Amino acid sequence: MLRLPRFAWFAWGVLGYNLLVILWGALVRATGSGAGCGSHWPLCNGEVIPPDPAIETLIEFTHRLTSGVALLAVLGMCIWAWRLYPARHIVRRAAGFSLFFIIIEALLGAGLVLFELVAHNASLTRAFSMAAHLANTFLLIGALTLTAWWAGGAPRPQIEHHRRWAVQLVIGMVGLLLVGMSGAITALGDTLFVAYTAAGDGEQALPPLVQVLIRLRVFHPLIAVLVGLYTVLLAWSIQSRAEQPATRKAAIVLSALFIIQLIAGFVNVLLMVPIWMQLVHLLLADLVWIALILLGAAALAEPLPATDQGRPALGRGVAEGA
Repeated sequence: MLRLPRFAWFAWGVLGYNLLVILWGALVRATGSGAGCGSHWPLCNGEVIPPDPAIETLIEFTHRLTSGVALLAVLGMCIWAWRLYPARHIVRRAAGFSLFFIIIEALLGAGLVLFELVAHNASLTRAFSMAAHLANTFLLIGALTLTAWWAGGAPRPQIEHHRRWAVQLVIGMVGLLLVGMSGAITALGDTLFVAYTAAGDGEQALPPLVQVLIRLRVFHPLIAVLVGLYTVLLAWSIQSRAEQPATRKAAIVLSALFIIQLIAGFVNVLLMVPIWMQLVHLLLADLVWIALILLGAAALAEPLPATDQGRPALGRGVAEGA
């Protein structure tokens, strides 16, 4: 077993728990249970504990409870980091960003309910809100990952020594965000399509937005393949020049996960997007994002090549100070 500090184990546990909450949130969307508590928030149908709830209410209420626990867990992690690490320490900063993003996550979730952007709502506002929700979720996962990684004793990045890698990694992260956001919109289109057709509506009677989303489905896999090709090539480029085992392992894991994710995406389409496969697809997307974050953290902390170690570097003292 790895000999990690207790705080690092706790931080990894918080990350794992948040992944489960995210998957349950996807279940809420996929089953059309977002209106299970009506347009009330934080109450559920005007009650603290809804009496005799329907299955949709149970699914939504459970998501609210688990999300509340996630917020408390991140808050506790942040307080612990503030007490454990000195001012301006990198773990403190990562924990602070985790708390910031989970608060935004809660506000976005509340907005979906209060503005009734759930269930069969087929508005453009809902499509944009789903994309924004996914982007914030990725940022939250990234902050939680870095908190746990650096709490385990990993060195802090030295961006001034690896500017080229930093730029390439940022491009990959932006690309992966776009893949995730397009996937969120595509998943919304699939959910609405199933909901409206199950109600007996023909395709011609579908809301205009749903018809547009169905036509645009081809763009998500196209973006995913292009970003995947870039990311895998970048990972192998970094792996071939890395000196630390952590960087090489992260590159290999990222490449493998992205290939598996692309295969899962095509299987998801072939199976007509069943709910269980949607959850698998989302989990793999989260794991790919985590692997890319870890690759970036490890690669940017790589030691300077031997030929460069004698050169003075701007900010070296700052980079080694935490």
